[in-house]
Amino acid sequence: MAGAVEPGSVSRGIRTMFFMLTPNESTFEKVEDVPQYVQQATPFFVGLMVLELLVGVLKTGGSVVTISDGLTSISAGMISRLPLSFLRLLTRGCELTAYIYMWDHYRLVELPWESAWTWWLTFLGVDFCYYWVHRFAHEVAFIWAAHQVHHSSEYYNLTTALRQSLSQQFTSWIFYLPMALAVPPSIFAVHIQLNLLYQFWIHTELIRDLGPLEWVFNTPKHHRVHHGRNIYCLDKNYGGILIIWDRLFGTFAPETDKVVYGLVFPIKTFEILNVQLHYYLYLWRRSTTYKTISDKLSTFVKGPSWKPGKARLGDHVDNPKVTGKEVPHDPSWSLPLQVYVVIHFLLVLRTYHELFENKMILSQFIFLGMTIYILLTLTSLGFIIDQRPTAAVLEMLRCVIMVTMQRYSYMKPLLPSLVVPTEAFVSLSLLYWALQSFSQLLNIKKKAD
Repeated sequence: MAGAVEPGSVSRGIRTMFFMLTPNESTFEKVEDVPQYVQQATPFFVGLMVLELLVGVLKTGGSVVTISDGLTSISAGMISRLPLSFLRLLTRGCELTAYIYMWDHYRLVELPWESAWTWWLTFLGVDFCYYWVHRFAHEVAFIWAAHQVHHSSEYYNLTTALRQSLSQQFTSWIFYLPMALAVPPSIFAVHIQLNLLYQFWIHTELIRDLGPLEWVFNTPKHHRVHHGRNIYCLDKNYGGILIIWDRLFGTFAPETDKVVYGLVFPIKTFEILNVQLHYYLYLWRRSTTYKTISDKLSTFVKGPSWKPGKARLGDHVDNPKVTGKEVPHDPSWSLPLQVYVVIHFLLVLRTYHELFENKMILSQFIFLGMTIYILLTLTSLGFIIDQRPTAAVLEMLRCVIMVTMQRYSYMKPLLPSLVVPTEAFVSLSLLYWALQSFSQLLNIKKKAD
């Protein structure tokens, strides 16, 4: 999420978002020379989300995103890229190390890194592999447990693109290893990022139809279907940049009826760790209801809809009927509380930025502490949005940590001129939640008496 745009690179940055770079400007000999395209794209993510918001208001008269859902999606994106997250460290190491190891020891041919033909072949190869990564993520339950995070929003806008899984890269890197038999790691490193960035802009309802481009490219129209929970939408349109793979392998579906977004069984929560991890717990609990080892294992390796006696992918007999009149989960909460959550989210976003900016000079202890604080904050804000009974106590404890971090200059204000107002706001936040917690304890005591 962190990253700055170099002077004169705005045009290139915009073209990067839409896979419009030429081979000449995105070909590198060494992996270490490949730009961090995804990290550098943060300003463009923000700019496009703001543009979508403004166009949405002008076009529909309302907002395309709610505070609760939008913050949850962005929070998922933050968590998925936390550099000290244990899972993230392991998967990033696997993704890079395994590919280079395969290239160094088992490559069959060595395609020239400077050739435009290599660049275009890698474009097709990465997109083809992504199709199967994505398809397996829907057809194998334990991989779906990670990928379901991306489908958990009942809205469809650019923030939904950021709703990514913490754990999916544990398995996705495996699908790209065959490319290491011929494609230099530096070229692969370019295309794996560009493929991901292209998929950001297709998460919108404001672009309805792109004419002839719909036959070849994955577009908002096609990807809306992929995010639907209507029967005709399920397990369709897996493509990344190209939709031709779906047309070839029989998984294409055109947009017809109104698309109702989200999981087949909506989770109705904005608590970020629950969003990330709830399906793993569900699979474990479901496996314990079966008696045979075969059925227990099948719970994890067959389709999410599989049950004993059914085909590998199961069926949709038990799915709730989609009528098109469904209303997304959007709990009512007061405007002051919404303002409070937004301000604290912006403050933790600032801390998140500082973490990325200073990761090379921070001690491991401080680095870990700031990472835990970010996770705690995003979790606590989710508790507040969900209006959980324990939200007051958790937020009070978080505010204590926040005051401590502020005291030792590990938490900075949004602007240098806002130091005093920020300190006052943080102190008042702690006081408010301390009073709320004390009030809850009194109520519990009265009920007990």
